Amino acid sequence: MSADQPRNLAASVRQRLLNISKRDGEAFDLVLTRYALERLLYRLGQSEYRDQFLLKGAMLFVVWGGEIHRPTRDVDLLGFGTSELPQVEKFFRDICQESVEPDGLEFLPDTMRAIEIREDQEYQGVRVLFEARLENAVIPIQIDIGYGDAVTPAPEDIIYPTVLDFAAPKLRAYPTYTVVAEKFQAMVWLGIANSRMKDFYDLWVIMRKFPFEGEILSAAIEATFARRNTLLPTEAPLALTQTFANDAAKQTQWKAFLRKNALPVDDLTFPDIITALHDFLMPPTTAARTGITFHATWPAGGSWQTLPSE
Repeated sequence: MSADQPRNLAASVRQRLLNISKRDGEAFDLVLTRYALERLLYRLGQSEYRDQFLLKGAMLFVVWGGEIHRPTRDVDLLGFGTSELPQVEKFFRDICQESVEPDGLEFLPDTMRAIEIREDQEYQGVRVLFEARLENAVIPIQIDIGYGDAVTPAPEDIIYPTVLDFAAPKLRAYPTYTVVAEKFQAMVWLGIANSRMKDFYDLWVIMRKFPFEGEILSAAIEATFARRNTLLPTEAPLALTQTFANDAAKQTQWKAFLRKNALPVDDLTFPDIITALHDFLMPPTTAARTGITFHATWPAGGSWQTLPSE
């Protein structure tokens, strides 16, 4: 911002965010959280830890398409190096105290704690929890960090879009291919216990918004399943069947997910979503399992198109 910025910067920023909330009809607490997470990413990108973390998860949709397709209240990262809780806490204490151009936010390192993420007793990574303050508003921050995953193709350097006119975060991020591969692996691994409806919705959005090279997606799926010690399915996994789609509990979870995130219910029947994901995911998966190069392309929102032989 310019040198003549308001003396009470935090109050000015808070008012501008409130204006955005009213203009867009978005809950003010979600706008506050989105702004705080963005400015945290800026500090990460300016810090010595920039290359130790890759951005993944729902926040990437802002980079890819200019908007978050569903509300998110946390940051998902892939970490490299140590996952020891005291060290991870230190990293983020340092990031919170990185010297940057004032943006009205104060991150509160004394509120920070790191805990292990476990799912069905399986270690999943580290969760860092702390608070930020914007004037008199206290904003809870959650960062979920996974470790050891394969990234195919290589990570991308991104510039993260900003809510206001502050300097944009510059950091490294997942390619769409790895996002697809990881969400699909989770579907296969969890089976009927899967209640992560956001993964089904995210993949449906991704396959409609982005084109894919079949050979690269097949390689990403193969690498992710190998790294996570999961066998590539020989047939459609339960999560991609109509048995799963029509399960009463899954139907209830799907409708609850749509309501919670204020997403349009029309034209989003769960069986239709599952059919679409089956058609998108199974051809590259079958190719990976059988060792065949998948010479096909996926136009955004389309279907697999076989490439002509050379």
